[in-house]
Amino acid sequence: MIDLSKLVQIHLRDVWKHEALDFTQWLALPENIELLSETIGMSIIDTQTEVGVGQFHVDILAEDDNGKKIVIENQLEPTNHDHLGKIITYAAGLQAEVIIWIVERAREEHEQAVNWLNENTTEDANFFLLQIEAWKIGDSKPAPRFNIVAKPNDWAKTVKQSASGNSFSDLKLQQQTFFERMCAFGEDHAKYIKSWQTPRPQHWLNIRIGSSQAKLSATINSREQQVGMELYINDNKALYNQLASNKDKIEKELALQLDWQELPERKASRILITKKGDFLDPEVSELLIAWMVETADNFTRVFSKYL
Repeated sequence: MIDLSKLVQIHLRDVWKHEALDFTQWLALPENIELLSETIGMSIIDTQTEVGVGQFHVDILAEDDNGKKIVIENQLEPTNHDHLGKIITYAAGLQAEVIIWIVERAREEHEQAVNWLNENTTEDANFFLLQIEAWKIGDSKPAPRFNIVAKPNDWAKTVKQSASGNSFSDLKLQQQTFFERMCAFGEDHAKYIKSWQTPRPQHWLNIRIGSSQAKLSATINSREQQVGMELYINDNKALYNQLASNKDKIEKELALQLDWQELPERKASRILITKKGDFLDPEVSELLIAWMVETADNFTRVFSKYL
């Protein structure tokens, strides 16, 4: 006879003792943000914790692939009026387009309030209410589960159509098609990249590298007829300097000579390499795609050791 275990729900405070110090920091990790991304059906990148909004601090501020601001407010207890007011304040103060409220338990009146906000506010404001649970089987480690309680009307349709429309030039649509082919090739050939984002009609595609401190970006420069792959560090000069101190070792592991750009006048820093070629040329595009996937996979393999 088959011996089966039972799923047992664990109290949240037995997993995360402190909301800000434990849960928020856990959620901000790339693998956990990716789980949240999959739950709501959109990409969440560039997370920052405890961002000031007037006299308040939002738990997590992030973006999606198109630069839309995302606010995440955590509450390891049942919903209350105080946090409902906070998510509205954060949405207004940061001009956020997606607001995610994660709670232990959603009270009926607050579920109704979030639904009302989605039905009666601007189309640029999208409110989610999620419950977080923790489960285990036998002596296993606890496993998290997000459950959507309230979300914007026709959200799946909105996400699917967000990159469509007649305002995009033929060039932007051709760039999107190129990146779609690159991602399909990457799904079959990349060893270290775990997932590929949905391409948009734009000249770049971000690729997760397993760290919130940096990301990869595949780029197309149509004017110069070249493509590129870069490690983009948003706002961490100390990290850039740490990587730069290992420049010779990193380039030896990659077997590549990179262009190291600290960009002292800007918050961001970049480490990149480019390859000449017209992505619109059918005879060249397949070679460019293979090069970009191979380079991105090697960047992930090597740089992830230092992040």
